[in-house]
Amino acid sequence: MRLEITSTGDGSSTLFHPAMNEHYHSTNGAVQESMHVFISAGLNAIRSKNIAILEMGFGTGLNTLLTLMNCQNFNSVSYHAVEKYPLKRELVNQLNYETFLGLSEDLKNDFMNMHRLPWDSTLALRDNFVLHKTEIDFTEYSPSEAFDLIYYDAFAPEVQPELWEESIFVKLFHALKPEGILVTYCAKGEVRRRMQHAGFNVERLPGPPGKREMIRAVRL
Repeated sequence: MRLEITSTGDGSSTLFHPAMNEHYHSTNGAVQESMHVFISAGLNAIRSKNIAILEMGFGTGLNTLLTLMNCQNFNSVSYHAVEKYPLKRELVNQLNYETFLGLSEDLKNDFMNMHRLPWDSTLALRDNFVLHKTEIDFTEYSPSEAFDLIYYDAFAPEVQPELWEESIFVKLFHALKPEGILVTYCAKGEVRRRMQHAGFNVERLPGPPGKREMIRAVRL
């Protein structure tokens, strides 16, 4: 799988997948999109102090890194990342998140350790933050616990339609605790309706720069 590193509108790196003609993040700004969708609309909306997070699409590890950087108010974070196509470490080393985010030495090491961690393994990055990584096709993934928050970061429905079917959202609905939250950058009408049919209460929120809306869905 040949991937290209590109710069986005806010100066942070993303990857371009030529075969799919798709970027891993918004070309308007990788970091600002992740902060807006997953941290501001997702993590910051959670009130529990002990939380479990499921991320569909570990990718570059950006969402995991930003969560680690913004989890000071939580007593414990159990973070489950699922990925079908793990990146090669040499490629990760070329991303500019360390300099763009001004990471401390500890955070630089954490970011590298996230990627060094073998798949289907667990690592305590902090006393209050444990990372679990699973290499699997998400259509075959069966959650073994209930989550407070889901970051749904699959490629767009036009690229990976199988990951936006109603059956996927039924699985995600049942993977959430009551009042659990799912956030995603995608706000297409058909996706929203499939979430509603799966049982979610769906809210459209202002999207990150370059995108009018995003979705926050709640299991009431």
